[in-house]
Formats: sequence, structure tokens, C-alpha cells
Amino acid sequence: MIVVTGGTGNVGRALVAQLASEGEAVTAVARRITPEDVPAGVRAVAADLGQPAGLGPALEGATALFLLVAGDDPEGILKQAAKAGVTKVVLLSSQGVGTRPHGYAHAAGFEAALARSGPAFTVLRSGGMASNAFAWAEPVRHHRTAAAPFADVALPFVDPDDVAAVAAAVLRQDGHDGLTYTLTGPEATTPRQRAAALAQALAEPVTFVEQSREEARAQMAQFMPSAVVEATLSILGDPTPEEQTVSGDVERILGRPAAPFAAWAARNAPAFR
Repeated sequence: MIVVTGGTGNVGRALVAQLASEGEAVTAVARRITPEDVPAGVRAVAADLGQPAGLGPALEGATALFLLVAGDDPEGILKQAAKAGVTKVVLLSSQGVGTRPHGYAHAAGFEAALARSGPAFTVLRSGGMASNAFAWAEPVRHHRTAAAPFADVALPFVDPDDVAAVAAAVLRQDGHDGLTYTLTGPEATTPRQRAAALAQALAEPVTFVEQSREEARAQMAQFMPSAVVEATLSILGDPTPEEQTVSGDVERILGRPAAPFAAWAARNAPAFR
């Protein structure tokens, strides 16, 4: 049994679907989830990573765990996983742990706890995800505008479906224990270019509006801790060479190139119509 936390999220939903299609027994876990949210044959269990003591039913029968950085007690989560019989953990972390550890101390804490915990583990450090563009969905639908800071700073955003595909491979295959992979897209694109790709997918104009750093900070602060806001703004506005570099890990693991942002935009165009 493979347990997927964040089973209704951008990565988790795709991972659950792929594992189920490959014949794996899967439990999808999220704070609010019902059987209607998952493919037929997948077990759906509502649970909160912020309350590790309540994870027992979600982890029942598990041998492998796909874990998000969520909650504040990674040791408690991993203790419950070990108690359930989990022997492999795949952690979805952030590239920022390697490039800006002080700004991503929360995720770094999960990585450190996992390294101490005992079971075989693999860390997936994702770069920025193409699905961040869903923040544009409402303004694009209503006003055909997309706003972001640092209009011409390029980063290799990764398709969350590729993150899910890598996670599925690592969960099902041997040879990944103790390794850390950095997951990016195949090319660095700017916010202006991503808005143009979305316009092409919609076959309609989308006006790009460049935000100031202060405007972006105020928007991010509504749903992100202040330290993460500042670290994220630094990556978006003043990335290191490593953060702008395309990693080959997606292609090495999957045997095919990572998907470009334009492919994500074409697949998700209905959300912006």
C-alpha cells in the first residue's frame, strides 16, 4: 500500500491517478477528501499532517509514503509511519533548501528529520511549479490580465505532473534510496513569457502587468509565512545560477524530457477560460 499525502493537490492528485493506473494499492490523504475525489479503487482518508497522532487510520497497511512538508512535527509523522510499517518515504521538498536554507528552514527540518528516521528515503526538491500560474486564473478569466513581479527574470518552472511521475517512479523502483533529486522544467522562462504561453493556449490576448516587489509581497503574505515570502521573492527577483539552471533529473528518471510550461498551459487552459 502506498499512502499519498496531499492527495487532492496539484502533485498528489496526479500521483494518485498514476499509481492507481499502474495497479498499485493507494490511499489518498488530505484534510478534506471524499471517495468522489479519487479514482475508483483508491482509498480516501481525511487526516491532517498537523496532527500526527491521528494518522493511524490513514497509514494502515502502508509500506511506502509520499510525504508533503506540512505541519510542524515531522518526527511525529515519521514515528506514526514507522509504527504502521512504512519502509520507504519519498519527501516532496523545495529546491530552496539547497540554495537558501535559512529561508526554507521548515522544509530543511523535514529533510533532516527524515534522514534521522530510519526508513529508506528519497528527497525530491522541486523548483517553482507551473501550477503557480493558477494564481492568474481569476484575473485572466475576468479581465484577461496576469500580474507578477520581475517580469523578465527567467526560472525553469516544472510541471507538477512531471513531479508526480518522478515520485511514482521512485516509490515503485529500487535504486533511489538516500538520494536527493532537483526537479525543474526543460527551460527557463520569464513571467512575461509564461503569460504569453497562456495567451497562446487560450488563443486570446492576455495582458501582462508587472507588479512591484511590495505588491507581490503583500499578495504572498496572505498565504505564506513571512520568511518564505522573502526567500521566494529573492528567488524570483535575484535567483542564483543554480536556481536558473535546468536540472536533468526529470529526464534521467523518466527517460524523456521534462514538459515545457507551454504544455502545462495547453493542458490547463480550461481553468482560465
